[in-house]
Amino acid sequence: QVQLVESGGGLVQAGGSLRLSCAASGRTFRSYAMGWFREAPGQEREFVAAVKWSAGSTYTTDSVKGRFTISRDSAKNTVYLQMNSLKPEDTAVYYCASTPAVGWRTVVAAYDHWGQGTQVTVSS
Repeated sequence: QVQLVESGGGLVQAGGSLRLSCAASGRTFRSYAMGWFREAPGQEREFVAAVKWSAGSTYTTDSVKGRFTISRDSAKNTVYLQMNSLKPEDTAVYYCASTPAVGWRTVVAAYDHWGQGTQVTVSS
């Protein structure tokens, strides 16, 4: 099993920044990549960004590209999501997740371990 714990959410004004963290523990060697997803009220959970543990290469969805940056610290088994220029439409619960699958995975079903989520609220 892989345990994931997110932190760093909160309330911020539009245009502000937040950095989310996701600490992984347990059988982390089974994880090929980590992803961030978000779920707004009444909407489906959607992919935000992913990072591969080995190379640190990243993939970011177009809607947040240029504003959000995903990174990882392998020594700490921690993944980060730096969110800048936040907009009210970024308001959601943000989840980190782990996938053993090779390649870029942007669907919920590809991830087999999830954190509990952290709330991000952006006020206008």
